[in-house]
Amino acid sequence: MTDVVVIDSGGANLASLLYALARLGARAEVSADPARIGAATHVLLPGVGSAHDAMRRLEAAQLPEVIRGLRQPLLGICLGMQLLFDASDEAPAGLGPTRGIGLLPGRVTRMLPAPDLPVPHMGWNQLQVLRADPLLAGIGAADYVYFVHSYMAPPSDATLATTDYGRPVPAVVRRGNFRGVQFHPERSAKVGARLLANFLELEE
Repeated sequence: MTDVVVIDSGGANLASLLYALARLGARAEVSADPARIGAATHVLLPGVGSAHDAMRRLEAAQLPEVIRGLRQPLLGICLGMQLLFDASDEAPAGLGPTRGIGLLPGRVTRMLPAPDLPVPHMGWNQLQVLRADPLLAGIGAADYVYFVHSYMAPPSDATLATTDYGRPVPAVVRRGNFRGVQFHPERSAKVGARLLANFLELEE
């Protein structure tokens, strides 16, 4: 039986994520309790806002070490994906990079605006699937998903899919049982619902 826990990272998108999961028939519980998170079959790490603030909340609840020790499928969403990396440039002035959870190598950097490409990147963009993965079953290059972000993950061998925003931007990543999506599946209509359904079917 699927037992879904959404980590309480303080993000404002929790209600819409829970609703999207409920539409798939999954009852999810929001929790910051290490024991509850560890007992789940599937874990989601959402996030909106500042990487610095989100990491402070996770650290206050002693959750980074808990997350690193998970063996069940975990999906980071938007900022939650970025927090899986070693560090992020999103930090208050003078403090240096924000330390991440450290499950994926590299540092998240601020996106650079260009003509007709404002930052934050906000809106619907197509995916370019680079490598097949069960999370992306039934999802192809013709599919659009919804992005809202000002920072981007570094390209690496963990990148499963990108989107084009003046340059290839990592949109889906994976390292072992840890996956992340830069876009918001709960706001990405049928494609987002398919991705969440695929996640709920993962067993590794």
